[in-house]
Amino acid sequence: MTTRTRTAVFVGITALTAATGALAGPRAESALECGIAADMAVVAHSLAHEHIQRQKADTIMARIYDVSSSERGQALMKEIIDAAYVPTGPVAQSTSQEFAQTLYSTCMKSGGDMDQVLGRKL
Repeated sequence: MTTRTRTAVFVGITALTAATGALAGPRAESALECGIAADMAVVAHSLAHEHIQRQKADTIMARIYDVSSSERGQALMKEIIDAAYVPTGPVAQSTSQEFAQTLYSTCMKSGGDMDQVLGRKL
């Protein structure tokens, strides 16, 4: 393999890895973060169930959970709200408590990966 070919392969793999990583949602890094995510799920699902406009829900969630200094926290909160506001599917058909319990148990069992519940996949 020539140097040029190896460089092209390396660049291709790097780009593919970066693109794949961009599809994955944020991960919780501890049991405490799994618990906070579950709490966010209860609030977000309740806001969606009460038909609170999404923009207002975003404002309410930001007020309750001050994640402004954490990009990962902001991304996680957005993913949870997005999942809660999907009009059809398993989250919409569950109660707030069921959504939170499913999110928490998935988070704990998967080492912080909540993509299965929040709808993002690699």
